[in-house]
Amino acid sequence: MTIAPSATAIPADQGVGPLLRAWREQRRVSQLELALRADSSARHISFVETGRSRPSEEMVLRLAEHLDVPVRERNALLLAAGYAPRFPETPLDDPALDAVREGIERLIQGYEPYPALVFDAAYHVAAANRGIMMLLDGIPQSLLRPPLNTMRLTLHPEGLAPRIRNLREWRGHLLEQMRRQIALRRSESLRALYAEVAAYPVPVAEAEGGLEEAESIPYFALPMRIEHEGRTLSFISSTSTFNTPMDVTVSELAIETFLPADPATAKYLHTLLP
Repeated sequence: MTIAPSATAIPADQGVGPLLRAWREQRRVSQLELALRADSSARHISFVETGRSRPSEEMVLRLAEHLDVPVRERNALLLAAGYAPRFPETPLDDPALDAVREGIERLIQGYEPYPALVFDAAYHVAAANRGIMMLLDGIPQSLLRPPLNTMRLTLHPEGLAPRIRNLREWRGHLLEQMRRQIALRRSESLRALYAEVAAYPVPVAEAEGGLEEAESIPYFALPMRIEHEGRTLSFISSTSTFNTPMDVTVSELAIETFLPADPATAKYLHTLLP
């Protein structure tokens, strides 16, 4: 295992105080509220934020927990406070994560014939099942070279974008998801990816509304409606993460599953991938 500081965090030489204040303000939590949550005092929180008091390692971790700071950024807080990083960043192919990889593979394979995949904080695909690969049939090899990126595959004009019948809505959903992640992680690489995919041209037919159709099905969430071999398949996506992760890599993994949004989609998938 290796422990690495965040390459995207605010420089540690600014001290832990400004970092904690930035997270508190981002979470819209007052000093008093944070103090009550962390069993401290507003005075002590104020002293920590202004640099008049150096928090203990335990206090840094407690405040980070109550501010829901990502695991990678908790290491940055510890470094800024003068402590060693607490959470390792283990490569996903490391033997130490064999159980994680095997569990993920069993989960997404067990979800077949419905699509499911796993991606990291940069939206790079770590694993995918046959349902996902079915949707990628016909995608140019230039987009399928490792590392696969879910946002590029979905929004690129040579990727899935021309096949998505409600691209305008689905594109808006994905870009908003990325904006939330950028605010949470302050990642320059994620900002660059957002700038890239947001600049992709929308296929002409979609821009003119040519792929829009009236829908009578009362969806309970925004579906992704995508063409596959002359059929329109509808999916509702759900994303899950690991509870209380103790490793940076594991904390940044997300498992996205696609539930058939109508009986026709479910029936077709069971026929196609028995």
